[in-house]
Amino acid sequence: MSFAATRLWTRRMATARPFKSTTAMYTKPMWRSMATAVNQQQQNSAVTTITEDKGFGSAFEGEEETKLRNFTVNFGPQHPAAHGVLRLILELNGEEIVRADPHIGLLHRGTEKLIEYKTYLQALPYFDRLDYVSMMTNEQAYSLAVEKLLNVQVPERAQYIRTLFGEITRILNHIMSVTSHAMDVGALTPFLWMFEEREKLMEFYERVSGARLHSAYVRPGGVALDLPMGLLDDIQEWALQYGDRIDEMEEMLSGNRIWKVRTENIGVVTVQEAMDWGFSGVLVRGSGIKWDIRKNNPYDAYDKVEFDVPVGQNGDCYDRYLCRTEEMRQSLRIISQCINDIPEGPVKVDDWKIAPPPRHAMKENMEALIHHFKLYSEGYSVPAGETYTVIEAPKGEFGVFLVSDGSNRPYRCKIKAPGFAHLQGSDFMSRGHLLPDMVALIDDNHDNDDDDDDDNDDSDDDERSATTMTTITTTTTMLMTTRPQLHVSHKGLDSLDNAPIATALATSLQQTTLDAANCISCLFIPIVNTLD
Repeated sequence: MSFAATRLWTRRMATARPFKSTTAMYTKPMWRSMATAVNQQQQNSAVTTITEDKGFGSAFEGEEETKLRNFTVNFGPQHPAAHGVLRLILELNGEEIVRADPHIGLLHRGTEKLIEYKTYLQALPYFDRLDYVSMMTNEQAYSLAVEKLLNVQVPERAQYIRTLFGEITRILNHIMSVTSHAMDVGALTPFLWMFEEREKLMEFYERVSGARLHSAYVRPGGVALDLPMGLLDDIQEWALQYGDRIDEMEEMLSGNRIWKVRTENIGVVTVQEAMDWGFSGVLVRGSGIKWDIRKNNPYDAYDKVEFDVPVGQNGDCYDRYLCRTEEMRQSLRIISQCINDIPEGPVKVDDWKIAPPPRHAMKENMEALIHHFKLYSEGYSVPAGETYTVIEAPKGEFGVFLVSDGSNRPYRCKIKAPGFAHLQGSDFMSRGHLLPDMVALIDDNHDNDDDDDDDNDDSDDDERSATTMTTITTTTTMLMTTRPQLHVSHKGLDSLDNAPIATALATSLQQTTLDAANCISCLFIPIVNTLD
């Protein structure tokens, strides 16, 4: 367009008349009154203001101020960090977590009720499925409970085999826990590197039991089969090089600035909170309490091996990560001692009513064939009684309260999974943190829900006890005054023997295990409503 044409177009637009409809909106009485009403309504409406002293998201009242409300989101079970078995209802103030409501039991299958309709041997495979990365330790707890009621002594070789594979299971669990934790906060490399080592451990499972996951290897009276030829040599060879893999993982994580920012001062648990909520395992040791069932109340061959119990100082996610890393090193010590000290001999009790007779005996002795048939068709009767057995599982204390009425089936089997208590602490551990911190917290706090448990606790009771665990309440005051002061380094944890704590807890545990009523109270830890 030329310059002259532009000037002509501008002059015409300046003298143009408006459309009739536009003129009517501002000149006719009806349209003029509507416009006035809208302007008056805008002037009288409340204005939302945010002042510095109030802060964003605060709930306050005022004549010209509206109330800003928190909003609620669902974290899981579809969220990748929830691993399909956890749902958290989070109330958020922006990105700050105000409170968390954990929904527990998405993998509840009523296992305790199913066990009541099975023989003692048929009930064993259910314990593999309670936590599919702590298989043999769960079997170990149930087998020890049945052996207590039967009053049988397991051969020494079987005790060493149980201890050996218990520590292999512990490393299996910690590899999954630490590397999945790192992956969920953005570090993918440790997961890929360490799962190569985890695959080797699964092969050891397969060679000894025929199954990679649900082994059903540890059984009442011993173990299912003796170790195959060459397995101990292969385990020893693997253990010698696995320490280097731990060093490589620590080089990527322990001194990493991003990893420390995401884990330090996140999910802090004090000594008092750990005791009040009934925590166990790494969540207790990470807060500075040196309590490990393998040391304080040893079972199988743990009284014949030497190892240290690592403890933390600050009780946050970073300290618990260091505890798990050091526990893998201590497990290597136990594995090496078991391989060097394991004796020759049988791996089952010499009682054909409890353990199946050898194959050659069934071909020569009719009585052996009858025992074999009755064992797998009817099972064996257990004397009437009740017992509570607890072991140090990778995630914490795994307890089995077993009641027998003298028949071939359990009258009651109450399972105390460690994650059941840990999940309920999600509320107080997450308050004040940002939403991304919840990913780091649940992966560390619950030792990973894809292998937990925590949700896989198949308790079919909704009873809420008003009493806390006796072993905890009797020592809470002393624990607050004798908390160990330890230095946490990047390459591991320093161990310090806290004799008063260990002595008091061991004495209290011995007293409560003699009283069935106190044993039951140990099982039903208080369930605190997180939404006050």
